[in-house]
Amino acid sequence: MKQDIPIENLPKNNRDSMQMIAIYEAILTITDQMLQAAKNSDWDELIALEQNCKRLTTHLMAQHASGQLDDELRQKKINLIHGILERDAEIRAITEPWMVKLQNQLTGYDRNRKLGQTYQTDL
Repeated sequence: MKQDIPIENLPKNNRDSMQMIAIYEAILTITDQMLQAAKNSDWDELIALEQNCKRLTTHLMAQHASGQLDDELRQKKINLIHGILERDAEIRAITEPWMVKLQNQLTGYDRNRKLGQTYQTDL
């Protein structure tokens, strides 16, 4: 049975590895929330969560541990990344059709505005 060891008592490379895994876990949690926001068409919440996810991802890349992970942590990292990518695909499946619809509406509005300006007559 594994015992939880306080992170400050771990060697630096283990501590860095555990912090990296914790960040991946946080990103997975946020992508779960993003998926729920997309399902609820809560675009403002989705954008806020996306910004938070980007902040964590940037931090992860800046703090990327160069040391090797043991097999257990490497597998955990792989599983977390797969989970993040799966949720990302689900989010895209929801948002991309909405984005196309929005783009079509904006294009139609712009086209109508230009036609109105072109054929507008002064009385």
